[in-house]
Amino acid sequence: MILVPFIFVGLIFLMTTDPTISFDNTANAFSYKTDKELRKANFIFTLVNNPLVSSLATSAVKTALSLHLPIKGMIRATVFDHFCGGETINQCEQTIAKIYKHKVGAILDYSVEGAKTEAGFDDTLRELLLTLDKAKGNPAIPFCVFKVTGIAEMTLLEKVQAKESLSDQEVKAFDRVKERIEKICQKAFDFDVPVLIDAEDSWIQNVIDEIAYTMMQKFNGKKAIVFNTLQLYRADMLDNLKKAHEIANEQNYFLGFKLVRGAYMEKERERALKMNYPDPINVSKQATDDLFNSALLFCVHHLDLISIVCGSHNEYSNRLLCELMVKQGIKHDDARIWFAQLLGMSDNISFNLAKEGYNVAKYVPYGPVEAVMPYLLRRASENTSVAGQSSRELVLIRKELGRRKKLISN
Repeated sequence: MILVPFIFVGLIFLMTTDPTISFDNTANAFSYKTDKELRKANFIFTLVNNPLVSSLATSAVKTALSLHLPIKGMIRATVFDHFCGGETINQCEQTIAKIYKHKVGAILDYSVEGAKTEAGFDDTLRELLLTLDKAKGNPAIPFCVFKVTGIAEMTLLEKVQAKESLSDQEVKAFDRVKERIEKICQKAFDFDVPVLIDAEDSWIQNVIDEIAYTMMQKFNGKKAIVFNTLQLYRADMLDNLKKAHEIANEQNYFLGFKLVRGAYMEKERERALKMNYPDPINVSKQATDDLFNSALLFCVHHLDLISIVCGSHNEYSNRLLCELMVKQGIKHDDARIWFAQLLGMSDNISFNLAKEGYNVAKYVPYGPVEAVMPYLLRRASENTSVAGQSSRELVLIRKELGRRKKLISN
């Protein structure tokens, strides 16, 4: 019943408001890509659009890497080049400059995964602090981002959330986790660069939330610097949003939220079934869409306290947010509202929004090829499994290739 008023308002809203933006303009969408880059994109999405071919290619890459075969150059020249900014921060500069020419910012995302030692976590921390150095005073990099599991042991976070007793060594390790997070948030505050804390699995998310809200209490006294991420495929997330708003209102600090649908559905459901607890995920895609759009409505109606990043590749949700802004008389470039998509995906949303003056940023992952492979494999899996995602990308890419060919022939 929670959703009813929000869904009702949304439906009335859409019936009474003309669309303010089109996501079909491919000239805008791919204005930053050369013909060669567009043909490469066509090849990549043709591959992932075929589940069998994509599965075989993914398996082949995993096998080749495990055998240390010399395929990094091929990966770098194809999927890595399409979805990532480079192997280092400096190598990302060309991508940052290229998209910022079209008023699209970059969110530097150090996507190296698998650090399991304190030394590894400290190395990741140093790199994350470097992204803040890069973003300081640079409008082309409006946010920084990090995953807590990049600087903390997953099993430790699980134990903390489950309220299991910790050894003295584990207590000290968790103290170091909190110290790392505070270093990042303190530097973000000092540099006036908002920082996004990515969402993770539900069995460690509560402890991440607790730390995130503690950081908000400390650093969000004047505006949102620290942002938490809400995965709206979780059935409890709208309630969590409302509760966070109530507490922030009482304790007088600002909230920052990145809203996403979610990234771990299969893992969540498998674990819930295996461990015999209620599935935390919404019962249907429609329920998730409704919850996401309801969260957008709630946030826009509470902009006095909440800043948001709409992290969505869904055209309906992005258009709804645009229409909400128009309806509420909110300027396109209001600093409290941002749109964000992943580099190499949904350019039709990102660049058409930016063309209309909205605040837009792309997640720009970077890191050594072999270390970023888990991220790239998830992108391939996501585009294969999400209904219509790669098909939509292909239609738009081929439409633009056809448009450019026609221009040449004329």
